[in-house]
Amino acid sequence: MTVSTTGAPIKVTLFDLDHTLIPVDSDYEWGVFTTTLGWNDAAEFDRRNQAYYQQYKAGTLDIHDYVRFATAAICRKGATESVAAHANFMRAVIQKALKSQALELVRQHQQAGDLVAIVTATNEFVTCPIAAAFGVAELIAINLVRDPASAWFTGEIDGTPSFREGKIVRVEQWLAQRALSLSGVESTFYSDSINDLPLLEKVTHPVATNPDERLRAIALERGWRILDLF
Repeated sequence: MTVSTTGAPIKVTLFDLDHTLIPVDSDYEWGVFTTTLGWNDAAEFDRRNQAYYQQYKAGTLDIHDYVRFATAAICRKGATESVAAHANFMRAVIQKALKSQALELVRQHQQAGDLVAIVTATNEFVTCPIAAAFGVAELIAINLVRDPASAWFTGEIDGTPSFREGKIVRVEQWLAQRALSLSGVESTFYSDSINDLPLLEKVTHPVATNPDERLRAIALERGWRILDLF
């Protein structure tokens, strides 16, 4: 196991975002928010958004199809209008979802000297300002392809999506940049979702956090820590 300069094992703490650190789904809420701005046909968007959300909870989501849908509005609107709208979204929706107990949990791991990252299946545009609000500089999110001409998003995923088994790939890539690996560190992962079972099984300390029904059952069966933040 890799150790620090003090001789102690290097500790890495990973957090899922939606329903783990915040009690909402940021991508879903962003879609609702942009619909109130008139960016989407309300009835059709709500129908598809609800369907994708149910697929996510069931573990059957086609992530590429979903990301095209979820980013279609910002791809149409362009950078200036999208960034301004997201700032309003942060004030109107996300600030209310930042709970003291979640902020304190992150701070505790940071103050303990852990290498902390948020690992989310939501795209980088939606989540980068949210990670910043938690004071977390390391964000592993779904990266988006940018059009070379406009330097703005195309709606396609760039590289491996940080979703299900892809979270392991992305975390290992992130650690490798620091000459580390999951097998060589003491790792903790907080998540609410059955979709994150692959990474939960890979870390040293899995923590089922506000877990959905399926994950809670697995955590109870395996003796994993269960944390109900909300």
